[in-house]
Amino acid sequence: GSHAKPFMLSTQREESNCTIIHTHIMDDWMDCAFTCGVDCQGQGKYPCLQVFVNLTHSGQKALLHYNEEAVQINSKCFYTPKCRRDGNDLLNSALNIKEFFDHKNRTPFSCFYSPDNQSEDVILIKKYDQMVIFHCLFWPSMTMLGGALIVGMVRLTQYLFLLCEKYSTALRDEVSGKVPYVARNQFKLWSVGRSKGRA
Repeated sequence: GSHAKPFMLSTQREESNCTIIHTHIMDDWMDCAFTCGVDCQGQGKYPCLQVFVNLTHSGQKALLHYNEEAVQINSKCFYTPKCRRDGNDLLNSALNIKEFFDHKNRTPFSCFYSPDNQSEDVILIKKYDQMVIFHCLFWPSMTMLGGALIVGMVRLTQYLFLLCEKYSTALRDEVSGKVPYVARNQFKLWSVGRSKGRA
């Protein structure tokens, strides 16, 4: 029934508040496949983090997922990381996320549930919100970075300018005998070139 529903239709979600009941990493790791070349598939495993929440408006216990996609890929786990041969760094990031939720304790946070099917799956971030969050976080930090770069460039330019001045005065003193001669020659060449152009 509900699995055949197109992706977009399943995203009619209402906002609610969630509180963490408990989180745990399942004993059995999930199998996954990764590509290691054109015709090569490797087998890997990843830890399945489960986050159980209480939906404030209904008091219902539900499994929390990162987003709609995470529900579709594996409805058991909070999210499905990119498959790798070595699962240890995947375990570390799963533990970090687990710790993040454990610290939330009884603090309510907003989450989204499907009112139409009394399903157990609740999501933390809607697809649309992901873009908004990305823009809210990413662009300001980019402009800040840009600003810092510009300031840095100006400082660097000033520094290089001072450096060049210091060196060129030192150089000028060193070769003060030769400079006028070179300059005169350059001017002669330039005037010759100009009269050629006129002819």
